[in-house]
Amino acid sequence: MSSETFPDAGTAHLYALPCGVDFAEGLVAGLRARFGDRGPEAMARVTVYLGTNRMRRRVRDIFDQGPATLLPRLRLITDLALDPLGPELPLPVAPLRRRLELTQLVSRLIEAQPDLAPRAALYDLSDSLAGLMDEMQGEGVSPDDIAGLDVTDLSGHWARSLQFLNIVNIWFGPDAAPDREARQRMAVERLIATWAETPPSDPVIVAGSTGSRGATAMFLEAVARQEQGAVVLPGVDMDQPREVWERLDEALAAEDHPQFRFRRILRMLGMEADELRLWHDTPAPSPARNKLVSLSLRPAPVTDQWRDEGPGLGDLGPATQGLTLLEAPSPRMEAETIALRMRAAVDEGKTVALVTPDRMLTRQVSAALDRWDLVADDSAGVPLPLTPPGRFLRLVAEIMGERPGPSAILSLLKHPLCHSGRDRGPHLLRTRELELWLRREGAAYPDAALLTRWAEKTGERDTGRIAWADWLCEALGLVPEAGDKPLSGHLDCHLALAECLASGPGAEGSGGLWDEAAGRAARQCCDRLAEHAEAAGEMGTRDYRSLFLGVMRRVEVRNPDIGHPQILIRGTLEARVQGADLTILASMNEGSWPEAPPADPWLNRKMRAQAGLLLPERRIGLSAHDYQQAVAVREVWITRSTRSSDSETVPSRWINRLTNLLEGLPDQGGRAALAEMRARGADWLARATALSVAQARVPPAPRPSPRPPVAARPDRLSVTAIRTLIRDPYAIYASRVLRLRSLDPLTPEPDAALRGTVLHEVFEKFLKERLAPTDPRAKARLMEITEEVLEAQCPWPTVRRLWIARIARISDWFLTTEAARQKRATPRHFEIDGSAVMKDLNFTLTAQADRIDEGPEGLLIYDYKTGAPPTKSQQKTFEKQLLLEAAIAEHGSFVSKAAQQIEVRGRVAGAAYIGLAGKGTTVDAPLDEIPPAQVWAQLRELIARWQEPERGYSARMAMMSDKDRSDYDHLSRFGEWDFSHEARGEDVR
Repeated sequence: MSSETFPDAGTAHLYALPCGVDFAEGLVAGLRARFGDRGPEAMARVTVYLGTNRMRRRVRDIFDQGPATLLPRLRLITDLALDPLGPELPLPVAPLRRRLELTQLVSRLIEAQPDLAPRAALYDLSDSLAGLMDEMQGEGVSPDDIAGLDVTDLSGHWARSLQFLNIVNIWFGPDAAPDREARQRMAVERLIATWAETPPSDPVIVAGSTGSRGATAMFLEAVARQEQGAVVLPGVDMDQPREVWERLDEALAAEDHPQFRFRRILRMLGMEADELRLWHDTPAPSPARNKLVSLSLRPAPVTDQWRDEGPGLGDLGPATQGLTLLEAPSPRMEAETIALRMRAAVDEGKTVALVTPDRMLTRQVSAALDRWDLVADDSAGVPLPLTPPGRFLRLVAEIMGERPGPSAILSLLKHPLCHSGRDRGPHLLRTRELELWLRREGAAYPDAALLTRWAEKTGERDTGRIAWADWLCEALGLVPEAGDKPLSGHLDCHLALAECLASGPGAEGSGGLWDEAAGRAARQCCDRLAEHAEAAGEMGTRDYRSLFLGVMRRVEVRNPDIGHPQILIRGTLEARVQGADLTILASMNEGSWPEAPPADPWLNRKMRAQAGLLLPERRIGLSAHDYQQAVAVREVWITRSTRSSDSETVPSRWINRLTNLLEGLPDQGGRAALAEMRARGADWLARATALSVAQARVPPAPRPSPRPPVAARPDRLSVTAIRTLIRDPYAIYASRVLRLRSLDPLTPEPDAALRGTVLHEVFEKFLKERLAPTDPRAKARLMEITEEVLEAQCPWPTVRRLWIARIARISDWFLTTEAARQKRATPRHFEIDGSAVMKDLNFTLTAQADRIDEGPEGLLIYDYKTGAPPTKSQQKTFEKQLLLEAAIAEHGSFVSKAAQQIEVRGRVAGAAYIGLAGKGTTVDAPLDEIPPAQVWAQLRELIARWQEPERGYSARMAMMSDKDRSDYDHLSRFGEWDFSHEARGEDVR
């Protein structure tokens, strides 16, 4: 069916542009050739429907390059859904509104039947269900078609799925407000009916679409059958034989082929591939490469044609002349090599486009480009949750309905948008000081009283600290309690809290929260959510957080003004649009390109085929078509990493086919051509590797043994520090000479230190009540005290029950052994401080004894251990705590903390560790072998040696285990040296 406008068409007005041709340039060249000499108004009468906004901009840019002409009407195919078609057909419902309505219905279903799905999956399920509904409406599949599927052997899963699928039935009735996909199909159907009576009088052209969706394919068919209509297909394989085209009729077997969708369009129009006509005679950059790639992509049943047709390709050198194959050892090296090539392209005056679906790789490439202060023009932008406003709003959402702890509060205070309405210098200083104070205090949930007390105690030299603390208390007062409320209520609370934190004390507005491109995108996202909030009904705080994050994830933030015009990053869809001098196809591995089909919780592959829905292979076929178009341009890099972060990778199926085909054609120079492709990639990889190698190797740090002046050395140590002095002297140097202390944890944790403190208090309280261990009430009272202490000091219910169970397990053993201990002596002193002075050495030894009993034999010293107590052999060498406390009792004294201070000193009759782990154990100190006088003499000798100027504080001198860590390993550069290295003394001043 030819016409005056399209006289060269076949039975239908279906045209093609071959792979490798810049589609936008070829389209415009064809438009000028057909309409340019018909007068200036002829071009203006043409309507061109395009697939994407990016394609529309590119076509307009090419027209703007001249010569001057009136422009055709450039529209998007998706704009059909918004065409006014009469009052009986309302505009489509906003996608967000539909998803909110679905969320409400799915929530009710999960509440009624909690076993169907976890509540955390509420928004994801709603989003997936909305996607299925869009697909059903676009493909013209009704709920009755779904309900009538053959579900043999799937009855259990299908019954659960149907309960969700039945939710969407209400939107398929004749009176239901249409979604965008449904209205798109209605618009196409109405347009077809209109054209049947009144065909278009002016040219209508659809260009660049593959017709992969049902409504779009209908539109393409309708336009191609019009006398004034034409369809221009992108990237058609003009070298594929007819018998191969015929093998693409079966969707289940061929939908992953790049030309499958074109075969379906041809079949709809009753055409064969040899009836296709070129839209314009623009030549492909490399016809030889098109033939090579076409042969490599033959469907599996006919790959034997490689042997038959391969020799007909001739010399493969020209076909691969512009191809480079980079096989990097890791994703990092792949990214750095790509960045280096992009940097070189800028110097060469070339435009380079990186095409990949792997967003992690594009971020690595962008980071590598930072080395040269280059910012790529990234079409995908940054997901809103990863931008500063998105992160800030996420942090605010996380504390809603919760008692914010120190970590959550400080994360907000340190965010760049917090307190952005005024000078942030004092704000950051106060935040730092508050953090240090919270670490020391160990507050699990800072409240207004605690923050006010901090400001009053520490604000003598900072007049604005109290006002700052009041502002923070005001903000924390805006944190809503958990509970169900309308979505609009949650959103209002969320934004009020966010703006209060962003503005700062006494500042109006919202600081910098809504500034810049990301802030404006976040504001629009919140406005859209507020606009449709009534569709969501009431929800809990956790559901709101999940929903808000899900809505933000659908927003991409892009700033087109900051990207370098020669460095482009594009998704695979944009491979049809870009017109770069160099194209880099990156991350060509299975699972990345092509991406693995997403899991479908509703329908399996067979059921989708029965219902007439799109198969999972559709995405693979579209990716294959994107690859076939992109690899056909003049200069192409194909890159992949041979390993991921955790395993070997598998090359993309298309790269496997290409390399196998080349390997199998040695007579045509295939192996040599492949070797040259790899050599070009290896050369650039070597350059990038050299760029990453340090120019000069920094020698490793020696094992330190600093020797500070004697006057700077510590003159006071505790008995536990003596153990550290013996095992890791460098830790004493760092903590006592340099005065460096490890930070306390930001959030209190149920660690060994807290466990020891709590259990010490339990036994101290029990013994102070003077209840005899043999009393029948003793065990019950011990457990009552345990619960009281843990309730007050252990805010973790699970840990609390575990520690109570530990006390219960050893209670009988403790009471039995305690009775024996109290026969020897009476418990008198608890947590009592002691010290002993060596005047000639100007040194004081300090200690805090857990418990000292007094009896007729003398003093008995006990120390509680929540872990395994040290053995006697360990006590003789390293673990000298009890031996040193005994020496203090005989050579110094312990002094009680009571109002009337009592000095405790005298002969020590015994000392022991009371082990509270396992079933309980008691380990005596070896006082009979090493009496206090001998211990004191050994200590004097040790301290005298440490006062020798040539004695250095060596790092990790005698650790109990090589795996033990020190708070100062980073400072000592442990890892650059090991235990085989001798410590190198160094005088320090």
